[in-house]
Amino acid sequence: MSGFHRSLGLWDATMLVAGSMIGSGIFIVSAGMMRDLGSPAWLLVAWVVAGVLTVLAALSYGELASMMPKAGGQFVYLERAYGRLTAFLYGWTAFTVITSGIIAAVAVAFAKFSAVFFPVLSPDNVLLDLGFMRVSAAQVYAVSAILLLTWFNTRGVESSKTFTTVFTTAKIAALLALIVVGLAVGLGTDVLASNFTDGWRAATEAADGTLTPLTGAALLSALGVAMVGSLFSSDGWNSITFIAGEVKEPQRNIPRSLALGTFIVTGLYVLANITYLSLLPSEGIMHAEADRVGTAAAEVIMGSASVSVMAILIMVSTFGCINSYVLTGPRMYYAMSREGLFFKQAGTLSAKGVPQWALWVQCAWSCVLCFSGTYGDLLDYATFASLLFYIVTIAGIFILRKREPEAPRPYKAFGYPLVPALYIVCALGFCLNLLVFKPAFTLGSLVIVGLGALVYLVTMRTRPSA
Repeated sequence: MSGFHRSLGLWDATMLVAGSMIGSGIFIVSAGMMRDLGSPAWLLVAWVVAGVLTVLAALSYGELASMMPKAGGQFVYLERAYGRLTAFLYGWTAFTVITSGIIAAVAVAFAKFSAVFFPVLSPDNVLLDLGFMRVSAAQVYAVSAILLLTWFNTRGVESSKTFTTVFTTAKIAALLALIVVGLAVGLGTDVLASNFTDGWRAATEAADGTLTPLTGAALLSALGVAMVGSLFSSDGWNSITFIAGEVKEPQRNIPRSLALGTFIVTGLYVLANITYLSLLPSEGIMHAEADRVGTAAAEVIMGSASVSVMAILIMVSTFGCINSYVLTGPRMYYAMSREGLFFKQAGTLSAKGVPQWALWVQCAWSCVLCFSGTYGDLLDYATFASLLFYIVTIAGIFILRKREPEAPRPYKAFGYPLVPALYIVCALGFCLNLLVFKPAFTLGSLVIVGLGALVYLVTMRTRPSA
């Protein structure tokens, strides 16, 4: 096979951006965020700030995407700006934690909501107890979903494109329906007004249910911790850059799809949370059963049928999200392999123009991660690692502007240098806050990056000379 097929247009690319972003998070994470903040107003601030940061990053990435419109995306940008080591560290971290971790986390969420219809798939149904770990039916089902979607993606990008577009359109339409109907019902009550009677008073809830008021620096720290949920729910927007080799007119369509996709999803997320606040008191969001805020809100609209309806919506949403990550990740491993930084076989394409070997390697590791920990654990690892490399990548814009001032830039970063710099400062503050308040997972992410440096050095030393 000579190369990738350029078959994705602007609409397909935009749907891939949106489809990668919308998973199960929007229906779940607001509960934990409300426990961290205890304030309806600050809950909305956390979602708005996360959305603005995501849009700022996407607008900045457009410049890099227009300069380097080929498979590999962020890996390619980092290699050009910083060299092979930094690029490898990103690829290593994406493979071990970010992409594969999100695939595993969302697959476990897919299984969790499938159990609404098939109770045998419950996480509580332990199939094997090895003492040091338990294997549940939900984990086996999550693995089955990953295997199925990996096989499906070996059939070619045309099939994957159609699948992504159909599923993303369906979940956007369903989420819009929940928002429109929910607001129509909720705004006819006094719930929203009641929530905002004292909506700016923040307090964090401890495990024993006691509330600690939040002001000043403590409030800003709590906001940063709470935003793990909203940033995780907004992640995946850069997925289109990995598959740039299969996008028509990539210099034009990739920057546009990044902007359109992030704007659409950010708007939907903020409206969804306003809908929750118009249907549920803040305590109802905070203590929603199993954190299923979307289901609790839908129950106000349609009663007992809400559980089934929301379960279907989240199953569609998560299944489509898994497919987006399964589709895009192997294109980066392909680019890494072509530079001698990943398994050699990953740099080959099948007769259908897909990196089939890389797809199955990603599948194997994602399946292992399904048994490694909870949804929240993988969320923290992936979110922190992603933010670190978004900062480094966007800083690369400044480096390349100075080093390669004459390089073609069909699209230039919006608001340069202010907008990229603003993102870097805000994201750095967020990461430093997590290092202080969530050290277990943030330090774990740094250890994984450090292991990547060790692997790189060992690989380079043992590599035969040309």
